[in-house]
Amino acid sequence: MTNCKPYPTPVDTKPKLGACNDIPYEDPTKYRRLASTLQYFTLTRPSISDAVQQICLHMHDPKEKHMNALKRILRCLKGTADFGLHLYKSTITTLLSYTYADWGDCLDTRRSTSRYSVFFNDNLISWSSK
Repeated sequence: MTNCKPYPTPVDTKPKLGACNDIPYEDPTKYRRLASTLQYFTLTRPSISDAVQQICLHMHDPKEKHMNALKRILRCLKGTADFGLHLYKSTITTLLSYTYADWGDCLDTRRSTSRYSVFFNDNLISWSSK
């Protein structure tokens, strides 16, 4: 993927990634290894947290469709290699939190998905996606 074309976003915004009757991915161990590595990247790249969480749901039985979604995240990282968390000195002394919930969003389990992010001053200090 060194010479791949970068994508500006980590996921396709139209279809949702769910269990499918697609062709099984030929090397599930490779898929799991790449997905685990992407989990590490979410520590400094919260913008991919939701996309990584979605591909990790299919580590037990990855399909070609899931591998294509994983590759899209890699292409996004390539295109945004200079991005990251930045901490700035600020005169604002507030704690601000944003939350998001979507009830029944998961196509496989029909469970809700939720996300939150917490800022102190202008700096992101905590986030999660489930």
